[in-house]
Amino acid sequence: MRILFDSKQLQYKDPFGTLTPGQRCRLHIKIPVTVPTTQVQCLLQRENGEACRQFPLELSGRDGAYEIYSGDMCIDEPGLYFYYFYISKPDGGFRLFRQGSDTNMEAGDLWQISCIPAEFTTPDWAKGAVIYQIFPDRFCKSGQVDLTGKLEPYILHKDWNEEVFWQPTEDGEVLNNDFYGGNFQGITEKLDYLADLGVEILYLNPISKSFSSHRYDTGDYKTPDPMLGTEADFAALCQAAHKRGMKVVLDGVYSHTGSNSLYFNKEGTFPGTGAYQSQQSPFYDWYTFYDYPDSYHSWWGFDTLPTIKKMTPSFMEYVIDGEDSVVAHWMKLGADGFRLDVVDELPDEFVLRLKNRIRAIDPQALLIGEVWEDASNKIAYDTRRRYFVDAELDSPMNYPFRRAIINFFRKMDDGRGLKDTVMGIVENYPPQVMACTMNLLGTHDTPRILTALMDDFDGDREEKAARRLSRSQWITAMERLQAASFLQFMLPGAPSIYYGDEAGMEGYGDPFCRRTFPWGRQEQQLHEHYRRLGRLRKDSPVLRLGDIQFFRAANLQLGFTRSYQGKTLKIYINRSSDNWDIPAGRVLLGHNLLDVAGDGVRLGHMGYCVVEEPWKKDI
Repeated sequence: MRILFDSKQLQYKDPFGTLTPGQRCRLHIKIPVTVPTTQVQCLLQRENGEACRQFPLELSGRDGAYEIYSGDMCIDEPGLYFYYFYISKPDGGFRLFRQGSDTNMEAGDLWQISCIPAEFTTPDWAKGAVIYQIFPDRFCKSGQVDLTGKLEPYILHKDWNEEVFWQPTEDGEVLNNDFYGGNFQGITEKLDYLADLGVEILYLNPISKSFSSHRYDTGDYKTPDPMLGTEADFAALCQAAHKRGMKVVLDGVYSHTGSNSLYFNKEGTFPGTGAYQSQQSPFYDWYTFYDYPDSYHSWWGFDTLPTIKKMTPSFMEYVIDGEDSVVAHWMKLGADGFRLDVVDELPDEFVLRLKNRIRAIDPQALLIGEVWEDASNKIAYDTRRRYFVDAELDSPMNYPFRRAIINFFRKMDDGRGLKDTVMGIVENYPPQVMACTMNLLGTHDTPRILTALMDDFDGDREEKAARRLSRSQWITAMERLQAASFLQFMLPGAPSIYYGDEAGMEGYGDPFCRRTFPWGRQEQQLHEHYRRLGRLRKDSPVLRLGDIQFFRAANLQLGFTRSYQGKTLKIYINRSSDNWDIPAGRVLLGHNLLDVAGDGVRLGHMGYCVVEEPWKKDI
């Protein structure tokens, strides 16, 4: 018999998840009566391994063949901590660690617990909201494109439906300088379409004046790219979105600028003196030069993306602190928050200072961070990040959920791995953060989810450009996507739709995941499916804010509950080839329900449903 302790269940640890300073956490551990026990202790240590507290557990009862030891754990100050148990016996003692699949990928064999500031809040409007991510150049074009001031050279496609340019130049460079002319006005004209999907947050990839179509090579932080429109056009977009109950979140790219920029000005395109042109430039201190001017620190070795020294006072003033700083400038025009690109390359002090500034401007401003792993214990550049214990981020991008969902639907996991991933994130993230966490299936940095659910091909660009799903693959991928998106919308957090996923777009990684939206050629059945999901999510406090507990995660079948304020929904997903007979209540949304009896539902292959009680036979 094993000693029993599961930090993800309230019968062993209450409350579930993170703590605040001084909050008591009740621990219960079950030890077989065959293990002679004289003392049980919980030992707490800091993230650096330094022991800090010991908590005794006393014999509190018996459960069959087990003795129950109980005690309180309390943490005095915010931080990331780990703990284990020490079991004393008459002839010695031993340490009890996490075991098997319950092992945390960062913490090794220790249980993890975070203590977060008691005043840590996240915006109510972001909790459980549906997010829609837009790559501005490729979503929608309206009217004529004004090219005045557009950084050159560039290519403007004549046909919205042309293939993206992927070929390198004769020098082997990939310029990413082909454009389609998507603009602010185009997005504004599609707001009713987005509202009908249940969208509540628009997340826009970079909009500042830049050379490349992705616009992560910022040329001028405070000026919109001329091809997108003017400041007035952006303000009008925000106003129209707000009238429909939507918020607008912008991409904040502060780890680097473009070499072709107001600040570096390597090409001499901009007025004034950039850091590349003179060491007397007001921007010289922003950058690190090794051998001036041609050898400098750049982002991942791309010389078009010189890296910034983020804590430089003049840069902090320009981006954060100044009266018309970058963040203040865009918020005055209507932005409601920011998503920080490569946030692990921004110092914690920078992130927290930016967070405090946008909250001073708007107490309900949202800050999302690009994190590809568990953000609660993230180590970047040999530094443990303090995203939650210092209340820096309201929401990370939830790539772990994406990987777990893809693995489940491609039968690389029978459900156990998905459960462990979901419950691990839910346990490690503060509940107010979990409710806002950006749950995504695809982004501009990943293959389209329709493709990823079928094919992990990783050839060169020429092969990717030519490769498409066959008709039979496409049919299977569509079936998987409907079930995968259903799961995405049922899980805790804020489900995020990458533009065009609801239309059936396919494609491998950059640039093939960044094709234009196929207006007039959308997959209508899939669109209607996303529409139902968005409406259900928007109208359900249980799905937006509820807790989660799994009751099944094996044999390619998933079952879990979402509970909130006395109401419970049960979610079932059948990935297996066998039918699954389930007790059911009132079906709110379902697919492939083979037959309905008085006491339940038979769920077929790739079937799913969300139900509430009591059961009603007349639906």
